[in-house]
This record gives sequence, C-alpha cells and structure tokens, in this order.
Amino acid sequence: MPRVALPPDFRARLERARLDSRALCRALDRLDLRATEIPQGLLRALFELDADYAEALWVLDQPRGGFNLAAMRRDTLAALERLPVAQAKLRQQLPSRIHPHLHALESAIRAALDPREAYHGIPGREQDG
Repeated sequence: MPRVALPPDFRARLERARLDSRALCRALDRLDLRATEIPQGLLRALFELDADYAEALWVLDQPRGGFNLAAMRRDTLAALERLPVAQAKLRQQLPSRIHPHLHALESAIRAALDPREAYHGIPGREQDG
C-alpha cells in the first residue's frame, strides 16, 4: 500500500479550525440571542465541519493501515476550505445589533482557548478534569 503524504501543517490546520469554531460558538452563546435569531442550518453545517475535523484528528492518532488516508486527506482538505465561507455566511445572517460585539468577543475567546481544547471530544485525547 503506498504511503499517503499529508501536508506538513495538516494537524495544525485541523487544530486551528476546531479552536476557531469553538470560539465562534462560545461567542454566540454569550451574546443576547434567541435560538430563532441563529440560523440553525448554518450552525449545523459548522458543527458537521467540526465533526469532520475531530474525526481526522482522531484518525491521525491511529495506527496506519486501518483507514483510507488518501480519502481522509481529500475530504478533510475540502472541509477545511469550506470553513471560512460557512463561518462568514453564519455571521452575515446574525442580527445586525450583535455585529459590533461579535468579532471582539470571538477574538478574545479564541486568544484565551487552551490549544488542547482542539481535542475536546476526541477519544483518547480528552483533557482530565
């Protein structure tokens, strides 16, 4: 079986994407929004992308040979490309009253996140406590 080459920054990109998504979701949670003001389909799309990233991080920690790495690389790189557009669409659909606060809150949350939080919910990588 030929060895599949992953981009050298593959893991780092996945970790960044998960942390960026966590920051956006936490910022939305802290703002004064009703559930009906958050486009649920767009939010669900972000959760699905996050699940793809978590799965890819999990696969990277598994012994080689049990997974189709070429397919995982292809699908995950495509999912990473979709994230900025998905986040922008969600932000655009949010009520205008929160726009002045969202970016600052999201940035502050992102800066305070522990990098290990990229592995939240990934079997074998959960944080203690």
